[in-house]
Amino acid sequence: MVIAFGIVYVIWGSTYLGIYYAIQTVPVFLMGGVRFIVAGLVLSGFAVARGAGRPRGRELWTTAVAGVLLLSCGTGSVIWAEQQVPTGVTALLLTTPLWMAIFEWMRGRRPSWGVILGLVLGMAGLAILVDPRQVGAQRVAPVAAAVLVFGSCCWAAGSLYARYSPLPASPALATGLEMIWGGVALVLAAAVTGEFQRFDVAHVSAISWIAWAYLVVFGSLIAFTAYMWLVRNVQPAMTATYAFVCPVVAVVLGWAVAGEPLSVRTAAAGAAIVAAVAITTLAPGPASQPRPPDASSQRRR
Repeated sequence: MVIAFGIVYVIWGSTYLGIYYAIQTVPVFLMGGVRFIVAGLVLSGFAVARGAGRPRGRELWTTAVAGVLLLSCGTGSVIWAEQQVPTGVTALLLTTPLWMAIFEWMRGRRPSWGVILGLVLGMAGLAILVDPRQVGAQRVAPVAAAVLVFGSCCWAAGSLYARYSPLPASPALATGLEMIWGGVALVLAAAVTGEFQRFDVAHVSAISWIAWAYLVVFGSLIAFTAYMWLVRNVQPAMTATYAFVCPVVAVVLGWAVAGEPLSVRTAAAGAAIVAAVAITTLAPGPASQPRPPDASSQRRR
């Protein structure tokens, strides 16, 4: 169990640095798209070899929607934003658990006071991190910050959609298909934005190749396998701790390896955001509140 947690914490926390090096000589959407298609084909092939059944039409639709929300919009926003935002700050701005709590609230699941405290603390940390009065290397471009917040919302929406929608019985097949759909959407984005015309494989640096391979093998395959083992064998609250440990790993690696500045402001904002995510993730919540039936729910019945 300790090894599995270590793999998820360190590898997923290091993927931000991997993206930073991969996109130095590879266009952003093309890099992410090919990464997910390759990883998705490997995972899907593994699942089929282990006897996974053929997914039904509704399950294929769910994997497509979830894949686009999670990977094309969610991870795609990270890849795009890292052209302008340091890796550690990027990780801190991805406050997905906060948005999941907000979306659950909108669905009628009233949050506990602990969750509300986490939401307030998290928004305060974001305000500190994206303070427009900052200048120089410490300034976070508002557009990049907005893209990352949008990506967090999409990841939260995709997670909730997948939770309440039919998926293939095999977790590996479900995730593999999500990766393929998400990768295809990113490749289409690369085509629309002209990345194919700008891409020259001969100009890809060795460090970018290594980083891309690391993202495929370690980020998408090994870490995912470890995470799925934790999902099946560990309490959900413990498994969810990756959401507030990985940003810390990303900040430290960005400072130690890429030489990114670590200011008092970033440290303070990071502490607030990590604490907020921890509180929101671990705070017990009340049972969902009953909602009166409406016309749409009657039709579903």
